[in-house]
Formats: sequence, C-alpha cells, structure tokens
Amino acid sequence: MNQTFDPSFKILLRAVLVLTIIATATVFIFAREFFFPIFLAVLLSYLLYPVVKFLQKFIRHEGISIVISILLLLAIFVATFFLLYQQATVFFENLPEFEEQALLNIKGLQDYITQTTPLTIDSDDWLKNQINNLLEAQENFFGHIFNATTATMVALGVQPVYIFFLLYYRNHFKQFIFQITKPKDHPTLKKIIVEISSVTKNYVSGIFIVVLILCFVNSIGLMIVGLEYALLLGVISAFFNFIPYFGTLIGGAIPLLYALVSPNPSDAFGVAILFIIVQFLENNVLTPNITGGRVAISPLFTIFAIILGGITWGIPGMLLSVPFLGIFKVICENIDVLKPIAFLLSSRESQENKLEETT
Repeated sequence: MNQTFDPSFKILLRAVLVLTIIATATVFIFAREFFFPIFLAVLLSYLLYPVVKFLQKFIRHEGISIVISILLLLAIFVATFFLLYQQATVFFENLPEFEEQALLNIKGLQDYITQTTPLTIDSDDWLKNQINNLLEAQENFFGHIFNATTATMVALGVQPVYIFFLLYYRNHFKQFIFQITKPKDHPTLKKIIVEISSVTKNYVSGIFIVVLILCFVNSIGLMIVGLEYALLLGVISAFFNFIPYFGTLIGGAIPLLYALVSPNPSDAFGVAILFIIVQFLENNVLTPNITGGRVAISPLFTIFAIILGGITWGIPGMLLSVPFLGIFKVICENIDVLKPIAFLLSSRESQENKLEETT
C-alpha cells in the first residue's frame, strides 16, 4: 500500500531540514575552537595510520606504536615552527630597513620615468604614506599567518589525545556505526568506510608530500634568484599549497612583494618566473601523480568549499574544507538518493573515466 503525505507535512519536513542545516552551520561557526581540533585529528589519524601499521611489525603493542607515531609527528611540527619563528623574528626586526629601501626603489622608478618620458611625478609624501601602509599591511599579514600558526600549535596541544583515541578505538567506532544501521545496509556501509579510508589517506599523505617537495623547490629556487630569507619565504609559500588553486598564487605573492622592496627589485622578475614554473609543476606533475586525483571534485565546488571554509573557520577552514568535501562526495556516491549530488560535485574528468569504464 502506497503511503501518501499531506502537502503541509512535506512543507514542514522541508522547513525542519532547512532549520537543521542553519542550526548545524551556526554550531560549527560558534564552536569552531571545539570542532577544528577534532576535524584536524581525524585527518592526522589517517596520515599516521600507515606509520602505526608499519611500527606494529616491530612493536607488537598497538598503543606504544601509536604513541611513537604521534611523537614523531609532533617533533616534525615543533621543529618546523621554531625554525620559521626564528627567521621571522629577524625578518620583522628589519622591516624599517625594508621601508627605506622601498622608498629608494620608488624614487629610482620616478627618476627613470621623469627622464625617459615627458611625465613629471612629484608625490613623495603620498608615495611614502602608501609604502608605510603597504608594509604595515604586510606585517599584519605575516602576523596573522603566525598567529594562525600559533593557534594551530595550541590546537595541536590536544591533538595527541584525540589522535591516540581515534586510532586506538577505530574498530570500536566502526562497530558502533554498524550497530546503529540496519543489517541490509552493512555492505554499502562497509564500502563507504573502505572508500573514505582510501581517499582520505591518499589525499592527506599526498598533499603533505607535495608541500614538503615544494618547501625544497621554493627555497632552492629563491636562493638561486638571490632573494634574502629564501628559506623562510620558500617554506611559507609552500604551506599555502595546502589550499588548492589559491595556494600557489597567495604563496607566490609573499616573496614577490618582498623582492619589490629589496635592494634588487629586479629579482621580482625571477621570483615571478619561478612561481609560474612551480604552478605548472604542482598542477601538472606533483598533485596528479602523488595525490592521484582521488578526491576528484569539480573545481567550481572546490572553490566554493574553500571560500565557505574560510568564512566559517578562517585559514583552518580553508585547509580542511576540501578533504571533508571529498568524504561527503564518497558518501553521496554510495547512497542512491544522494547520487545526483555526487554527480554534481564530481569533476568532468572523473565522470568521463567512469563512463569509459562502463562502456
């Protein structure tokens, strides 16, 4: 017997759904300090799981293997942070010198324009104010980056606890999910869990490898160009590649701005060429071959997710939005009623590959 619903009841259901979405978004925005460490711990758990499995070949105790893996990860993060912090401190101390050099560069450009063209430029006070504003904005920008990094390091203070229990009780959580679902749905649920594990592990480990490679490529490239603070600027610009599409653009803008106010502003040309090469290398060689395109989300919705993540959680939201959108896409692909959403989120290339596999 077909069950019919009153139209007013359908309207009520839709209203409840909309209110639920709004309430959920509100909770995520105002409780970001609580949710961000948990979401980050989930991704880091996927990153560390292969290390834990490797250590268990030599250390039979699972808990000890997890603790050693967490300590290794923390050592890498802490060493990187303090290395950058020391160089950043020297960088900020030299900001007044950058201001003077920037004014000299602008003055030289003015003289060149005046000598080679009929134009006469006489606006030293205005230019000085603009340079001051630019350097203040750059200082605030770097300060915001390191404040965000510091906040992330504080969040990492609870990460060891979260990661340990997520890894140690992973099978417990898995059994809980099976217990609250119907037996007929268990094959689909098992497939979803396997695909999420595969996609997330490959994406997270892949993007970390890409960023690590770019840390070396950017730093060495900036050293070849002759830019001072090449290591600091190279690593910071590489870290932005955790953000798809926008990462290389934002990261490349930082050393480019520094080159323009350096004693050799012509280095800016070399910096621009370097990051054009890096952009091509990252988009066409590193990311496709290392991450394997496993997330395969449409660039349009990737950009939407990054912007929405930035609005909701700031820089951490921009970093976490894409992998969790990939998890949502996997869920949609395996639930019939949600398959149209998965199709909408998928890139054209992934849909074409699936079509070729079925024909």
